[in-house]
Amino acid sequence: MHILVTNDDGPPSNQSAGHTVSVILPHQQRSWIGKAHFAAQVVKPTYFRPGNLHHDDGTTHAKPLQSTAGSDGEHEEWVLVNSTPATATQLGLFHFFQDRGPVDLVVSGPNYGRNTTSLFSLSSGTIGGAMEAAVCRKRAIALSYAFFSRNHDSEIIAGASSMSVKLIEHLMSHWDDGVDLYSVNVPLIEGIEGKRVMYTYALQNYWASGSSFTEIEAKDEENEDPEEKELEIREQEGGDEGGEDVRKRRGHKHRHFSWTPKFSDVYQSVEMSEPGNDGWAVKEGLVRSSQSSVPPPKFYALIDYEDSYTQFIILGALSSMVSPKDYRLIPTNDGLPSPSSPFLQISSYEALPFQHIQDHPRTTLVNSCVIRKALIRKHYLAHTVHAYLVKHADCELKFHVPVTLDFEVDYAEFLDEALVEAYQLHESFTGNEGKAAIDREWWILKPSMSDRGVGIRLFSTEQELHAIFDQWELDQSGSEDGEDDNDSIEPAQANTNPSVTSKFDSGIITSQLRHFIAQLYISPLLLPEYQNRKFHIRTYVVSVSTIQVYVYKHMLALFAEVPYRAPGISIDPQIHHGLEAAVDMRPHLTNTCLQPTSSKTNPTVLPLHSLVSSSLPPAVLTSITAQIYTTTSALFRAAVAQPTNFQPLPNAFEVFGIDWLVDPEGKVHLLEVNAFPDFKQSGQEEGRSVVEGMWKGVLGIVLRGPGADGGFFGVLGGEEEAVDVEEKGDVESKWGMKEVLDLDIGRR
Repeated sequence: MHILVTNDDGPPSNQSAGHTVSVILPHQQRSWIGKAHFAAQVVKPTYFRPGNLHHDDGTTHAKPLQSTAGSDGEHEEWVLVNSTPATATQLGLFHFFQDRGPVDLVVSGPNYGRNTTSLFSLSSGTIGGAMEAAVCRKRAIALSYAFFSRNHDSEIIAGASSMSVKLIEHLMSHWDDGVDLYSVNVPLIEGIEGKRVMYTYALQNYWASGSSFTEIEAKDEENEDPEEKELEIREQEGGDEGGEDVRKRRGHKHRHFSWTPKFSDVYQSVEMSEPGNDGWAVKEGLVRSSQSSVPPPKFYALIDYEDSYTQFIILGALSSMVSPKDYRLIPTNDGLPSPSSPFLQISSYEALPFQHIQDHPRTTLVNSCVIRKALIRKHYLAHTVHAYLVKHADCELKFHVPVTLDFEVDYAEFLDEALVEAYQLHESFTGNEGKAAIDREWWILKPSMSDRGVGIRLFSTEQELHAIFDQWELDQSGSEDGEDDNDSIEPAQANTNPSVTSKFDSGIITSQLRHFIAQLYISPLLLPEYQNRKFHIRTYVVSVSTIQVYVYKHMLALFAEVPYRAPGISIDPQIHHGLEAAVDMRPHLTNTCLQPTSSKTNPTVLPLHSLVSSSLPPAVLTSITAQIYTTTSALFRAAVAQPTNFQPLPNAFEVFGIDWLVDPEGKVHLLEVNAFPDFKQSGQEEGRSVVEGMWKGVLGIVLRGPGADGGFFGVLGGEEEAVDVEEKGDVESKWGMKEVLDLDIGRR
């Protein structure tokens, strides 16, 4: 095998391990020069004739020998050039050693010092020499010896050299067609030949301490320009006259700079990194090889979420759960090498390539199903629960879903007709007759297609319900007659009370005024430690394939702005729906988008587990989470039973935000299911760690799998992260994901 050798540290030894070895290298040290060439420089070679091993008795000559003997050491001659390792590689490949036949391999090194992590590798002259060979379509290996002290005897160096020869021969005989260059780091330690060899990826790290240069005083230069010196003297003589202008004209302070990189940044980044990268491997005394031109990744990823807050969190979760060598980010799906390339897309629902999903079910994974309105549309959810309870009367949904009625109405005048079959509502109205507002049974009205608390109203009598719809219709006709051409209804609650902020007077879009639900109002559990403000629980749930369902066990508590007042007490006579006094909604709405900025004294979002107190002891909190687990399982069973309106896909997952209310007895009640929940609103400050942990768990499940199968793309974590396929409880302990349903619906 014909091997061309170069490096950036000066001449190596003259041992060839039985191969034809040609040597060309810089005539002086060229460390930290990367893959540079000196433009406009005439490269002048000299010729070095090595002496005896371990003896500095070689000689340098201006002219080459007329003939060389080859590789037996006698009359061996190396070429030295007054340039860089990359230039030496070019000249060795195309201008010298032509009589020895084509070069099979370029070895750049051994470099005395490690070339691990991006900070070292991107500046390395050793790797630069190998990169030059790679761009010339030659196989290349950059070889570096990582030392931990400078006291090395010949046996340690001999052991490293022997290991290097074996590794180079192995790489040549098992060369991956997709690889152009291998970077090999061999630690200079005793017994290196018995150490394990690892393939790794390069740790991405950064200079954390600022500048890599130190300012030093600029001494007076010889042959200083006399005109500049005279100008400096005149400026000093000028006194105060025009002094400020002179200072401005002088500009930069003249200094010199010494290159003093903070290598502690590199070592600290290695200490803080997870196992598996090149820096970690060398630190552990392992022989490490990484590829500079790697085979195609295990999958391509397009991450384009609808807000930058969540985008950043998803990218962070992806990089922490999957090795960087296993995926490649692309800006659009046009960046796929082929339509069948393994592909992950996480983006808004409207941006998902559903036709591509159907055409490539085994290679494309996305973050949403096509159809899931059985859960996310309020009137469909009511129907889903009702239909399931018909056949499963004692299901958990019976005890944890409030009484819910759905109806459809186009115009207020047809409301009576729409409520003909709402027997429970009529019974409630009858029961409330003659009662004071505080003693009535209250209901909550929700437009089925709205979110962010828009259009939610409370009522207890038929007159109040009629007044709500009459006011909506009045507002709509008013906007049509006015100058405003948009289809947004003006605030339904004509607020004249400055204590009620206008954000609670939200109107709704006219297209949402068709499907409604009326839910029996549930009195909430109140915690004196949090000013007796109403709160609901936000739970993140991920549905995977067809179908596994996981609940992220770290949940959030979302609080209302002001202390709770029962609907009958919170009626404000200054807010009207037509002739009826309306309810001040501030004590009742817990949507984070409606709340003021959270503060330590008045938090609006808190981790649920932080609420443990005398009012919410650990046993009650444990019971609450257990109810959420079992009810979530039943909820998705009910959804699966509606195949027209819920169609999970084998190559899709989806994160839902499910909201729950806890009553004073500690019983949990399902409020609603949200697709594409607003992570930013509920994930600020105290909630951020929950959102970050949840996305790590989601990507851990879908990309690495709950067992040893490696997830959708066959991606496995390092051996430190492997999860036994039989130990699914580890998924909960590792990633906080509680599996509540594993149901084969026949489409896996």
